[in-house]
Amino acid sequence: MTVHSSSPVLTDQDGVGETEVIRDAPDGLRVERHFCPEGVDLFEQVTWEKRSAVIKDENGEIIFEQDDVEVPEQWSQLAVNVVVSKYFFGEQGTEDREKSVRELIYRVSRTIADWARDDGVFASEEDADAFYDELSWLCLNQYGAFNSPVWFNVGLFHVKGVEGSEGNFHWDKQSKSPSRTHQGYKYPQCSACFIQSVDDTMEDIMRLAASEAMLFKYGSGTGTDLSTLRSSKEKLSGGGVPSGPLSFMRVFDQIAAVVKSGGKTRRAAKMQSLRCEHPDILEFIECKAKEEKKAWALIDAGYDGDYNGEAYGTVMYQNANLSIRLTDDFLHSAQNDREWCTHAVTDPEKITGRHRAAELLEKMAASCHICGDPGVQYDTTINNWHTCPVSGPINASNPCSEYMFLDDSACNLASLNLMKFRRADGSFDIEGFRRAARIFIIAQETIIDHASYPTEKICRNSHEFRPLGLGYANLGALLMSLGWAYDSDPGRAAAAAITAIMTAEAYATSAELASQIGPFPEFAPNRRAMTNVMRMHRQAVEDIDRSACSTEMIDAARSGWDEAIAAGLTSGYRNAQATLLAPTGTIGFLMDCDTTGIEPDIALVKYKMLAGGGMFKLVNQTVPLALERLEYSKEQIGLILQHIEENDTIEGAPDLVEEHLAIFDCAFKPVNGNRSIHYTGHLRMMAAVQPFLSGAISKTVNMPKDSTIDDISDAFIS
Repeated sequence: MTVHSSSPVLTDQDGVGETEVIRDAPDGLRVERHFCPEGVDLFEQVTWEKRSAVIKDENGEIIFEQDDVEVPEQWSQLAVNVVVSKYFFGEQGTEDREKSVRELIYRVSRTIADWARDDGVFASEEDADAFYDELSWLCLNQYGAFNSPVWFNVGLFHVKGVEGSEGNFHWDKQSKSPSRTHQGYKYPQCSACFIQSVDDTMEDIMRLAASEAMLFKYGSGTGTDLSTLRSSKEKLSGGGVPSGPLSFMRVFDQIAAVVKSGGKTRRAAKMQSLRCEHPDILEFIECKAKEEKKAWALIDAGYDGDYNGEAYGTVMYQNANLSIRLTDDFLHSAQNDREWCTHAVTDPEKITGRHRAAELLEKMAASCHICGDPGVQYDTTINNWHTCPVSGPINASNPCSEYMFLDDSACNLASLNLMKFRRADGSFDIEGFRRAARIFIIAQETIIDHASYPTEKICRNSHEFRPLGLGYANLGALLMSLGWAYDSDPGRAAAAAITAIMTAEAYATSAELASQIGPFPEFAPNRRAMTNVMRMHRQAVEDIDRSACSTEMIDAARSGWDEAIAAGLTSGYRNAQATLLAPTGTIGFLMDCDTTGIEPDIALVKYKMLAGGGMFKLVNQTVPLALERLEYSKEQIGLILQHIEENDTIEGAPDLVEEHLAIFDCAFKPVNGNRSIHYTGHLRMMAAVQPFLSGAISKTVNMPKDSTIDDISDAFIS
């Protein structure tokens, strides 16, 4: 078929494209208004009111307070408290202090829209204006939110005139290379997730320590695989004995302990991993559990046992998550009770130790049983889905494990609030969801070359690969509100379809951007691999249980991926990665989400401590929606809610059909109940949605207190 297109056509030199697709690309992106009508002040579409934002400690003492804050009426007090205390700029009591949510949203959205306009992304001024209005509307109405560093830093220079200090690197369009940033907020740090490499030299180990500190300062987290560091079982060139990764982990741990994230009270976030063939793997597996036991001894001796208290503040490795990078070879060896050999870092052919693979796996589970670490990462599977293997392997992840990509790279995140796309009749607004995803992908892509990064390598790789992390929150609340159990075929099918639609739209938008401003610079050498991964995503749509999911959602996923692949064959992709599922902690509060990320609700009834003592109950507000969806009468709903209020569980509620109990299962077992989601239900949900994500999933697999080491080992294997 002959094709005429204003964008370059990628030929089928390597056998990955069967057809060429007609794609008439306009000169710049068009942005059709969907959420915010033209000619209407988006900020006047909500009702505003003045409130006080107050944060109190567990003793009722006020630790933050700001009066007369202008906020949308529909925002909860919790959302107001979090946003004002965490994201408002300026010293309290000064004229510089932000006083309205509209200031915050204007600062961020206006800056991003102006960046995109100046970059020539849009076809016209009208499209640029529409983009600004749509993005601002989505943020204002809690449909979506960027990761915290964007709210911390974006717009401080462009709107407020705050220059900031010298430090990071930004991409210089003139020299086409990283350049030192002299005005920190002119090129703000915007990414929450970083992966950094480390070479086996003292200079580079200390370089990593310094760059980690800068990342924590500006509100971001970082991960590094330490397998490049020679083990304590090898030798130095001068004849001495190396310290090994664990010794340097002590240094990194103490830096993280004293540098607060974003200059706030939030703990620094970091991930450290080690490959299963590293000679120090056993010491790495057991190190945190041994420190945990030391903390227990200190607590028994009378030291403060709070997580931020003296006991845990005295022991090592408390400021990092630890993960083992497992290969399929190791897992097969463990399952078949075979020997596993570790190899010297300086001489990979040299065997330094021999272990039973099953015993190593058991020790991982035993340590995890004590303190929750180490976790595991599946190296073989991760790299099978890698879009850019020609450029290097995926060795590590960010602290929460949702971002997995090349070393020395960064990812800015955003999440959509799924409950906002639930219609009153219980249907899902697919069109609105797709449009919101498109707006956020354009915004996130725009941020990349206007942001700064802690090292030249990360800056260059961010420009050349342009990875993004769009995700969602409130899945657990959405499924419950629709009358579907989290651990059920309909629940998993709906989650899979929604994730497939989101990622397909993200890549279709990325291809649309590529048609205007070119694919990411490293796309060409990785074209074949990336196209194969796109087809793997598309094929996975056929595995969604059609008997458990609406035809409309399946069809939308299919057509979305067909469009994304066709557009990519024509124009390439602007971004090497596009989606993942983050924990959405703080921004989940901003959006008033009942559940975070991919998680189910923790419990139907939660308790909140009151100032000055006492507590009050918070009953899940999704329960009435679910009961209405299940066609219970108003009288029945009232009696069921009363039962939950009085008994802290829905179990035993009057008129509740037994088959409906699973819909209300949560991660934790209620005090007066017996039900909770089995840990395999968490694993099955992850398995359902993972094939439709560029990156990975930040997820807690909740296990009951009586879980055994074997249970944890089985979870690792499954």
